[in-house]
Amino acid sequence: MSDFSLDLNEDQIQIQKWVHDFAEDVVRPVAAEWDEREETPWPVIEEAAKIGLYTLDFFAQCAADPAGLMLALASEELAWGDAGITLSVLGSTLAVSGIIASGTPEQQGEWLPQCFGTPDKVQLGAFAVSEPDAGSDVSSLRTRAEYDEKSDEWVLNGTKTWITNGGIADVHVIVAAVDPELKGRGHAAFVIGPDTPGISQGQKFKKHGIRASHTAEVILDDCRIPGANLLGGKDKLDLRLARAREGGKTKTQAAMSTFEATRPLVGAQAIGIARAAYEYSLEYAKERKAFGRPIIENQGIAFKLSDMKMEIDAARLLVWRACWMAAVKKPFESGEGSMSKLKAGEVAVHATEEAIQILGGYGYTRDYPVERWHRDAKIYTIFEGTSEIQRLVIARAVSGLHIP
Repeated sequence: MSDFSLDLNEDQIQIQKWVHDFAEDVVRPVAAEWDEREETPWPVIEEAAKIGLYTLDFFAQCAADPAGLMLALASEELAWGDAGITLSVLGSTLAVSGIIASGTPEQQGEWLPQCFGTPDKVQLGAFAVSEPDAGSDVSSLRTRAEYDEKSDEWVLNGTKTWITNGGIADVHVIVAAVDPELKGRGHAAFVIGPDTPGISQGQKFKKHGIRASHTAEVILDDCRIPGANLLGGKDKLDLRLARAREGGKTKTQAAMSTFEATRPLVGAQAIGIARAAYEYSLEYAKERKAFGRPIIENQGIAFKLSDMKMEIDAARLLVWRACWMAAVKKPFESGEGSMSKLKAGEVAVHATEEAIQILGGYGYTRDYPVERWHRDAKIYTIFEGTSEIQRLVIARAVSGLHIP
């Protein structure tokens, strides 16, 4: 008898249902309101913290899943409720991933709890890489971190942009250039704690979609932090920089190691949006009548729905594979993490567009949710690596060549 199975175990099913119930009962009823307000949905985050969903313990439980699927399942269900609110609830996990990827055990113990706070005092984390002139090209970061040996402090200067929770977070993880001549190999990650002078919010962006998620610039103006806030420590950084200057191989840069861990989870969110659109348009097509019969009886509609279902399931399998590979530490030799995010993001855009088409004029109005889902879906082909960057990662992996 084969050991291979795609059945979820009891723990995974329980988490999946628990998060789905939260999405259905708490998130969906207020999704349109927070989209219109374009504000961080603090009451929803606080409710998530109260029930144990927005806590370090929950994310640790998900991370301990041997199959690596639990956080992907939770991400899909939350995004099924609303993508903007999902990013407000899950945005802190980017900072968490950055701290785990580069930090020492002591740093993780100090900073990870502060990314969430407590149910009585909810806190947020933010991960800041992108800059006005360095989005997809993270090797061109201009934000500088200089070491002040006399005071054992790092001094950070620069501007970060498109940052989820940027400026309102209690804990910011900043990727900055320590040795610009080394480009990506000269980067390091730093933690900036609450109430640190020299860090402030710049422009807050008014977005096409995911409008319940706070996205803003982060300004660093002679921001001084203790030497201990360099993730991984100075000795490790000095060794890595020396190896890079000598032309030796170094570990994946701070930004990319975080993206590798989070791209499949971003893909899971995209699947949640696509599934929401598919389920809604399926029910609509069964009930809506034209020319005396339900429109689903027309091949033009039925084929759209069958393609939506097939593409969603295919994307989910790619996400699950990438999550499993990460959990068992199987390397992404063919860009499997990028494959999952690429496919899921493009499926979300296509599925929500088809949902609007199935609903016709109604689908184009804000009286129906498919219009919002369509706006939300588009960002999943852009952030955490555009579709073009994902294809580049895959192409380089499968060819073994540095394709520019």
